[in-house]
Amino acid sequence: MSLGTNEPARPQAKTVEPARKPVPWGLYIAAAAMLGVLALPLPEGLPVAGHRMLAILVFAVIVWISEAVSYEASAIMITSLIAALIGLAPKVGDPSATYGTGPALGMALAGFSSTALALVGAALCIAAAMTITGLDRRIALVTLSTIGTSTRRILIGSIAVTIVLSLVVPSATARSACVVPIMMGVILAFGVDRRSNIAAGIMITVAMATSVWNVGIQTAAAQNLLTVGFMDKLLGERVSWIQWLIAGAPWAVVMSIVLYFLVRWLLPPEAEAIAGGKEAVQRELSALGPMTGPQKRLAAVSIALLLFWSTEGKLHDIDTATITYVGLVVLMLPRLGVMDWKTLQGRIPWGTLIVFGVGISLGTALLTTQAGQWLGAFVVAHSGLATQGPVAVFAVLAAFLILIHLGFASATALTAALLPILISVLQTLPGDFNKVGMTMLLGFTVSFGFILPINAPQNMVCLGTETFNGKQFARVGVPVTVVGYLLMLVFAVTYWRWLGWT
Repeated sequence: MSLGTNEPARPQAKTVEPARKPVPWGLYIAAAAMLGVLALPLPEGLPVAGHRMLAILVFAVIVWISEAVSYEASAIMITSLIAALIGLAPKVGDPSATYGTGPALGMALAGFSSTALALVGAALCIAAAMTITGLDRRIALVTLSTIGTSTRRILIGSIAVTIVLSLVVPSATARSACVVPIMMGVILAFGVDRRSNIAAGIMITVAMATSVWNVGIQTAAAQNLLTVGFMDKLLGERVSWIQWLIAGAPWAVVMSIVLYFLVRWLLPPEAEAIAGGKEAVQRELSALGPMTGPQKRLAAVSIALLLFWSTEGKLHDIDTATITYVGLVVLMLPRLGVMDWKTLQGRIPWGTLIVFGVGISLGTALLTTQAGQWLGAFVVAHSGLATQGPVAVFAVLAAFLILIHLGFASATALTAALLPILISVLQTLPGDFNKVGMTMLLGFTVSFGFILPINAPQNMVCLGTETFNGKQFARVGVPVTVVGYLLMLVFAVTYWRWLGWT
């Protein structure tokens, strides 16, 4: 009771303690591993800045795999580490001076001026336009009415669409931008939970099938064309489009089957058929009525983009990113377009762009500080390649490229930096083997971006749908990588040897 009154005491409100967040052990382990690398003696031939970049790479990979913090938060951490550790390190070309924190921060942000980042951003905008106009729903329903609505058929259909687009669209990001809205329409049209195994399996299949067919078709990815250019310049020979197809497509076909069964096994669908079946698809199609004006305009722009993407370097020399930006401008024009900025900005996963930009910067910084080159030379020098046969040489160099890819968000950058070095290694190795063929096979392994979402732009486009997380992606990606690598070794001692490439 209160003193001096007969008023009963008021019950005290219970204090509700906020739920404790789990301890980010992955972050602590990543920090400890980074400090451990920094504490190691400086290896001979490795600049101080390169040593520190390797420590940052170890930190980044552990944080990304463990998901101790969000991808966006990890991107900011990596940017800060590059600015601090590299900024205070001696310059590679002039050890008497340091990089300075300002220029080092510029190095950490260099990825945001990349055309690859611009293409990812434009692709996400076009995917948003599909959702805004409802064209993705219409395309999804038409597609489903053709391939069926069971989860098995949807996964097969997503792989089939990827194969067809790989023949005509010379950009993995552009292909995923075409397929993602269709598959999101499948997910949304039938009320499938965005975080279900069905949704995760579909999007992971789209991302990984795109990478698989980057191997199968020469014009499917920029890194393949760069590989052919290096063949011409450094070896004086090149592999034709049809030769690449004959060598790579059988591997891609087998891996497409492997991918299908791994997704089915590791991410078992909650149901074998989407409720409603084919009859429901027809009902939904009828309910949509005829195509609206915005849908027709978006369809016209999409077809025009496909035509320009597929004829780049043949009928014109305008790059894919620029063409995509022109299409985006058309889609945002008053009256002629289909959306305005206010509508668009809330539908773009900006965090995806931040992570991708920092990922490109990380790969660039590894090269600028000589860390990537030193690591490649170290692997070659300590692997005894000079005493090995062609298949063993391929096995070691392919494994190295697959591992170093963990630090790169761009397969093109990885190719530009390391493939000339590896070609030089091949030229100095004794023995009679097909160096052009070996270069092509190493070019295949550059497309192994299966383990981390950040390892390929198509992965990041799919990650932007928020249907899966990094752990789910790695759960499928690790066995896909292992099986794909072993299958390449099998092909190297059989099929590719019969073709004369090893």
